[in-house]
Amino acid sequence: MATVNVYLNFNGNCREAFEFYKSVFGGDFSDVNTFGEMPPQEGMPPIPEEMKNNIMHIGLPISNETMLMGSDTAGEWAPKLEFGNNFSISVNTDNENEASKIFNALAVDGNITMPLNKTFWGAYFGMLTDKFGINWMVNCQLATPE
Repeated sequence: MATVNVYLNFNGNCREAFEFYKSVFGGDFSDVNTFGEMPPQEGMPPIPEEMKNNIMHIGLPISNETMLMGSDTAGEWAPKLEFGNNFSISVNTDNENEASKIFNALAVDGNITMPLNKTFWGAYFGMLTDKFGINWMVNCQLATPE
């Protein structure tokens, strides 16, 4: 069964915003990753030095079912940040087939900004904007090798 969460995008102040949200909701971050931790990607330019400390991904559990997630915008795959489009709906699935089915259905007449593929962080992940202008992220966490 899929779960849905909100994914917020920021322009360099994601860490500050999430420290604020943490003070509001409590709890601890489940993930905090910077662009500087990202390995080089084939065909992509290196991360500029001034962006290496920016947040690539952060997660703050709100409840057992809900996670507030976010990042600073960066790279060719990120939409131009404007207030109003600075969020995505993140769908997390139990398996790759469900992720593909949801991703492909949402992509009809839309714009794929990052094709669904296996990632260096151990997920099957893709991003798109649907035909109504809504940003989506589809994620399936892959089993970690033992």
